[in-house]
Amino acid sequence: MISRDTLDLLIQASYFLAVLLFILGIKRMSSPVTARRGIRQAGLGMLLAVAVTFFLPDMGNYLLIITALFLGSLLAWISARKVAMTGMPQMVALYNGMGGGAAATIGAVALYAGHDYDLVIMGLAVLGGLIGSIAFSGSLVAYAKLEGLIAKTLRFPGLQVFNALVFFGAIASGIALLAVDGYPFELITLFFTLSLLAGITITMPIGGADMPVVISLYNALTGLAVAFEGFVLDNPAMIIAGIVVGAAGTLLTQLMAKAMNRPLSNVLFAGFGDTGGSGEEGPGGTMKETEASDAAITMAYADKVIIVPGYGLAVAQAQHKLWEFCERLMERGVEVKFAIHPVAGRMPGHMNVLLAEAGVPYDHIFDLEEINSEFDGADVALVIGANDVVNPDARSKKDSPIFGMPILNVDHADNVMVVKRGRGTGFSGVENPLFFADNTQMVFGDAQEVAGHFIQGLKSLDG
Repeated sequence: MISRDTLDLLIQASYFLAVLLFILGIKRMSSPVTARRGIRQAGLGMLLAVAVTFFLPDMGNYLLIITALFLGSLLAWISARKVAMTGMPQMVALYNGMGGGAAATIGAVALYAGHDYDLVIMGLAVLGGLIGSIAFSGSLVAYAKLEGLIAKTLRFPGLQVFNALVFFGAIASGIALLAVDGYPFELITLFFTLSLLAGITITMPIGGADMPVVISLYNALTGLAVAFEGFVLDNPAMIIAGIVVGAAGTLLTQLMAKAMNRPLSNVLFAGFGDTGGSGEEGPGGTMKETEASDAAITMAYADKVIIVPGYGLAVAQAQHKLWEFCERLMERGVEVKFAIHPVAGRMPGHMNVLLAEAGVPYDHIFDLEEINSEFDGADVALVIGANDVVNPDARSKKDSPIFGMPILNVDHADNVMVVKRGRGTGFSGVENPLFFADNTQMVFGDAQEVAGHFIQGLKSLDG
């Protein structure tokens, strides 16, 4: 029979091991080469943390816990198996919201139950409830926007004042909870209602082009909320894992905001990227259209082709055909590289995951800083479904909403081929002069179909 002290020691040791697995997992997720192993290690750490929790003293309601674990695991397994790569950002936003909601629920249970916490723990419960509620409702709005369930942004005069009133109202009600005696039901309910409303009203005005940064920010907030509620439950695994996730999410958010050359406040409150537009006439004339087969022949006789993938590639699920085309180019002696912008796609690392799924070797994929200077020596830059990250106005047009944002210098290549569904301005609503440049040719159509025509174009050369 194991003594209580020995069991406590084993539990704490298991939590420590779980935390190590979380940290190692996140470390290995930083590279595509080791990302799969990192995900498995972090998952093993979570399994260990959940399993050892059953042995904590004062645990009860095992049937409810096991039922919740079974249903949650089943839903996660089914949704993860079915989700397409285009739906991955929505899935990340949804799961992130669940994490924030879980943290907020812990805070809500602690407050409604009226436990006799000291002021510090009470304050952490309130803080975790506030942050978790905002992350929950904000992530659900982000999910709905990415899924297309919410097509428009919410704007009205005085919106920012209204948002400030809701946010500071939530903070004021949280402070009041710490100041009054007991746990007034009405005040707790008001606090969580305002916190949830703050997440909604803050996220609704944000344009779709900024959603990658928003998702990363809410991921960081979820981690912090989990850490705060870990103090309430006196659970070291939750505290450390939450801090690690919060720190990683904060760093990622800063990196992405820096990659867009915009402060986080601008991302949250400027309302960038919710306007649309279309038309053949552009800032520098007209778009020059070419056939996919002609573009393929141009690339077949090039020495170096740099490919810039964007969200349009993911939507069309064209990554496999594109890689088949690239392999045929390399068989002809063409040097092929992929250039990835930090905010390409709709979540951090979206394009890296997409190319990895198609089997593109990691040594063919380069970040902006690694490859930008090589566009000057490239015969062809092939842009597929990308827009803002290749917009030259970011370098030169001071009144552009994306001015100052680092871009991939595709316009420096001898020839630019742009694969695009239509002539509109795309997701962000910002006009792109690259599409009207003298060295640019447009190939209109679904990216997967165009990639198929590229392949046929190469085959025609071989007879």
